[in-house]
Amino acid sequence: MSKYRQRGYMDSDRESERPKPQSKPQSKPLSNEHREGPRSPRMMAFGEASKCTACGAKTPPNINFDSSCPKCNADLHSCRQCTHFDPGARLECNKPIPARIVNKHARNQCELFAARIVVERETSSGPPTDARDAFAKLFKK
Repeated sequence: MSKYRQRGYMDSDRESERPKPQSKPQSKPLSNEHREGPRSPRMMAFGEASKCTACGAKTPPNINFDSSCPKCNADLHSCRQCTHFDPGARLECNKPIPARIVNKHARNQCELFAARIVVERETSSGPPTDARDAFAKLFKK
């Protein structure tokens, strides 16, 4: 087999050469909802939260210009807390900004700020009281 006969190389030209395989017609097309089936009741729930980039504590959902973290007192209206922050992008922002903001942890007055929301698992069990409980919860069904 030559390298030009591998899948993906000019497939549109080769498809006309090959005969199409015959398939059985389906009586009813399946939608994505029916194919996956119902969700399992044991599946963990996911919740959205805003977290401080400095310490990881949950922050209030509404962040304004003078907001700070309740735990570490870091500025929340900063580039590091923004959804559009991207270290690989030009000026380290996905939005068109006029000038680069040097200190990404410091408070700024950017009008394009949108609080970064993270998705995390919500677990029902609280912290274990002792090591034996922690081991039992780890391997329980």
